[in-house]
Amino acid sequence: MRSVALQSWPHREHVLIDGGSKDGTLAILELHRKQISTLLSESDTGIYDALNKGISCASGDVVGFLHSDDLYAHGDVLANVAREFEDPSVCAVYGDLQYVSKEDTSQVVRHWSSRTFGANSLRQGWMPPHPTLYVRREWYKLIGGFDINYRIAADYFSVLQLFSQPNFKAIHIPEVLVKMRVGGASNRSMKNIITKSREDYDALRRSNFGMFPALMALGLKNFSKFGQFVGKH
Repeated sequence: MRSVALQSWPHREHVLIDGGSKDGTLAILELHRKQISTLLSESDTGIYDALNKGISCASGDVVGFLHSDDLYAHGDVLANVAREFEDPSVCAVYGDLQYVSKEDTSQVVRHWSSRTFGANSLRQGWMPPHPTLYVRREWYKLIGGFDINYRIAADYFSVLQLFSQPNFKAIHIPEVLVKMRVGGASNRSMKNIITKSREDYDALRRSNFGMFPALMALGLKNFSKFGQFVGKH
């Protein structure tokens, strides 16, 4: 809540989706009620069901997601993103991501430097850091939002759907936009890692990748993560 409140960009709509919390979360949110445009608290079927609800509640031209354990890297993130969308041909904007310690968000565990999207990027296992991705809302409507049949990889499937469109223009901002505390759903346990790999492969096959290209893309996608981890100095 503080991270959003400190953003310099004033033209924002803060839609907050809560999964029917019973742990005092709503009492905390009420303290910040003035900065929330829409607050929806009800049970859901998982992360992607909640994201779809957020898209449905949003009325702005551009949609981005800030998950409960994430924070903006600095106060001008939304302003920098909005500047890129001044070009009406731009469909999406994304940046770089840092995974940080839960206890100390100044301690970087993994640094994900993305790159400019190219014609062969998807086949090379590329995807933008999803917590940094902002997309014109009309495009989410076009693909029908997130596929809730996936437990972990619906964001990857949505990227494959969006970025494979012939007229989908995306801009990379070469700076850290979001800091994400470690321990997300995709890497919380070995079981989740295996589930994600299976779902990633299924997403690639559904996106018209043949078996061998899908396996190659999946292998390259996983291999690309090794160089992102930051050692202690």
